[in-house]
Amino acid sequence: MGVEIKENRVSDAEFEAMKSFVFEYLAASVEKEDEGGRMRWYPWHSAEYRHNHILNVVALAEEIAEQEGADVDVTRVAGLFHDVAKLETDQELHAEAGARVAREYLESRGEYPESFISQVCRAVEYHSYQGDLDDLALETQCLIEADLLDKVGANGIALMLLRMGYEARTHMDSEEMVDRVLERGLEAANRVESDAAESIAHQRLKRVRWFSDWLEDEIAAIGN
Repeated sequence: MGVEIKENRVSDAEFEAMKSFVFEYLAASVEKEDEGGRMRWYPWHSAEYRHNHILNVVALAEEIAEQEGADVDVTRVAGLFHDVAKLETDQELHAEAGARVAREYLESRGEYPESFISQVCRAVEYHSYQGDLDDLALETQCLIEADLLDKVGANGIALMLLRMGYEARTHMDSEEMVDRVLERGLEAANRVESDAAESIAHQRLKRVRWFSDWLEDEIAAIGN
C-alpha cells in the first residue's frame, strides 16, 4: 500500500511573492495615513515591525502545524496575511479586512482551489477569536497560537524595553515591564491547546523568568 505524497500548493517562489506583496501593502497603508498615522511613533506600528511580526508568526505557525498535523500551506499563507490590514483598519475590523485582502490576492494571482482559499481566509478572519480554540479548525488554532506566542520570551522582552524608551522610562522600571511580558506569557500558555504550542510557551516563559532573575540580581534597587 503506497504512501500518499502531498505536493505543496504554494511554491517557494509564490510564497516569496506573497511576502513582497504583504510588505508593500503595509508600507502603502502607512503612507496613506493622515498626520503621521495612528500611533506611528511606536516603532511596532511601522510597516517594518508589522512585517517582521508576520514573518515570526509564519515561522511559529509552520512549526506548530507540522507537529500537530495541520495543513502547513493553509497555515503559513494565513499567517502571512493575518495582519496585512492591521495598519489601515481599526483593531476590531482588521481580521475581516485581512481575509478580504487574502481572497483578492489568491483569486487573482494564481490557480488556487476554492477550498484552499476558503480555508486560508477563514483562518485569517478568525485569528482574533477570543473563545475556546478547540472550536476552530486546526489551521486557525495554529495561527492563533503562533500570534499569541510571538510576543512571549526574548522578543517580548525586547519590545517592552524598547517601549520604555519611547515612554521616557528609566531602566529602574524594567522589572515592571518584564513582569508584563511574563503575565502575557502565562495568559498565552493558559490559552493554547496544542502540545507543540505548549512546549514553545514553556521554553519562552523559562527565558523570561531567567531574565527577570538576572535583572533582580544585577540592579540593586530592584527587589529591595
